[in-house]
Amino acid sequence: MTSKTKIRFAVALAAAGTLSATLLAPAAGARPADAVRPECPRGLACDWVPAAYRQTGDPADKESYGNYDTADRPRTNKIDYIVLHDTEVGFDSTLKLFQNPASKTSAHYVVRSSDGHVTQMVKTKDIAWQAGNWYVNTHSIGIEQEGYAAQGAQWYTPAMYRSTARLVAHLARVHDIPLDRQHILGHDGVPPTSAAGTGGMHWDPGPYWDWNRFMKLLRQEAKAARPAAARNSPLVTVTAGFDANRQAFRDCEKDTDLPVQGSSAVPLHTGPTEDAPLFADPGLHPGGVGTDCAADWGSKISATQQAVVADRAPGWTAIWWYGAKAWLRTPEGSHVLTPTRGTVVRPKPGRTDVPVYGVAYPAAADYPAGFTGGRTGAPLLYTIGAGQSFPGGGEAPTGYYHAPTIDSSQPYDHTYFTGPETYLTVQIGHRVGFVKASDVDVVRVG
Repeated sequence: MTSKTKIRFAVALAAAGTLSATLLAPAAGARPADAVRPECPRGLACDWVPAAYRQTGDPADKESYGNYDTADRPRTNKIDYIVLHDTEVGFDSTLKLFQNPASKTSAHYVVRSSDGHVTQMVKTKDIAWQAGNWYVNTHSIGIEQEGYAAQGAQWYTPAMYRSTARLVAHLARVHDIPLDRQHILGHDGVPPTSAAGTGGMHWDPGPYWDWNRFMKLLRQEAKAARPAAARNSPLVTVTAGFDANRQAFRDCEKDTDLPVQGSSAVPLHTGPTEDAPLFADPGLHPGGVGTDCAADWGSKISATQQAVVADRAPGWTAIWWYGAKAWLRTPEGSHVLTPTRGTVVRPKPGRTDVPVYGVAYPAAADYPAGFTGGRTGAPLLYTIGAGQSFPGGGEAPTGYYHAPTIDSSQPYDHTYFTGPETYLTVQIGHRVGFVKASDVDVVRVG
């Protein structure tokens, strides 16, 4: 059975080789591309090119197929998140990958860099294989932006920002998705499903996606108010301006220094000095320190993300980050952080080390007797300690969608299982996570 996780596009393209006309042809019985109306807002240049939904080998092997799973969302399972990616290959190559079932990857939409044109490839009712987390896949819509994360400023054009904002505003309105960074995610905001999978998660669209610009456009399209400022609130929003926030990162995959340039990312340190080591995501650098790699999400917080103030020192502010204090420079008179009204989660009295999960699956006892295909969650490496608080508190859907075959030929195939446990979404660090509501209190601040 496929893992149904997004693979690195460049690797997938090399593995797939030259696509034949047979691979690019629609599945037997499929409607012509021009017979399907894309799910896009009026006025947005948008077309429909279907991703592959075909087997990849032995016709008797119904578990080997690509590139998505059929469903009936939101009737079967709620859509609660939108995930933004970058392609790491060109627009046309991305479409070909999604049309090749051997690629085992897809997204609902692809946005072209040059003019913001949008191509829908998977219906929103179905589940694209895009986020590297099956739970998030089943409850999200994935949007690919043409470009390369390490060269983002060259690819993320005004036309792309406008088109993506209009599309996301439309989808959020249709599916009642909150316009906050706990629900509008980069791929770098998606948690792993398990502690062991942390190092394999992706970091796109990267530090050169201008989140301030995008979220401003998104709220304009949605006619929504920006997060309300609140003097002295412990909850803060990162508001560092993209152009003024000039940073020097490295492309560690190519062992090259990237040009000093504007960025959404603000470095995080382990202490209130420039020479203090960079903060390390404990799942990415166990027992080590963070790096200045563009791909190192633990050592930086992004504009429009939120956090809770943990401590202060002259010219510095500490926030709670992956269960510990992380420090960022906040010189007097700077606008790096803005106190904000909102909700935070904190451990219930007497609770310490509240576990954080990468999924909100039912418990083993919630599945039918004799059914062995259900999944359950295990804690990640992060915990919320006594005295700590993290942004969030919105209820996450509790459920697992079981879809092992292409034709629903197994018992309980293409079934969504729910559970009675209530989970909440929290911004635990650069990535979101999920906590049991029974472990925490949700508190309004500001």
